[in-house]
This record gives sequence, structure tokens and C-alpha cells, in this order.
Amino acid sequence: MAKTLQLNFTTAVGKQTSLTVDEPRADLTPAEVEAAMQEIIDSQVFEVDGSFLATVRGARIIERTVDELVNA
Repeated sequence: MAKTLQLNFTTAVGKQTSLTVDEPRADLTPAEVEAAMQEIIDSQVFEVDGSFLATVRGARIIERTVDELVNA
């Protein structure tokens, strides 16, 4: 089963955007995720259409199952 951590943000101009992390640690806590998201915002590393990330909108772990039928 593949897991992805989806981090959702709002930019300074109100646009919603997200970052994803493949195979996150299994023991992540909401406090750790929120603190990491705030560090991302504070660092101003990511810019979307000329606007930096401004607020945390939410985070979630997405799980999906992939069944290979033919693998060439």
C-alpha cells in the first residue's frame, strides 16, 4: 500500500496549493506535521505564481493500493 502525506497551504493572495511527500514516517504526529509546515512557510522556499505560502490549510495521509496485473 502506497502512502502519501499531503500538505495543504494557502498563499499570500489566497490561492490554495499542496505539497506531497511519498512514504511518510508511520509515527508522525499532528504537532510535528504542523510545525514542519510552519517552517516551510517561514523559510519562503516555495512560491506559487509569484506569491509565497502564507497559512496552513491542513494535512492528510492518503493511502492507495495498487494491484499490478501485468508487469513487463
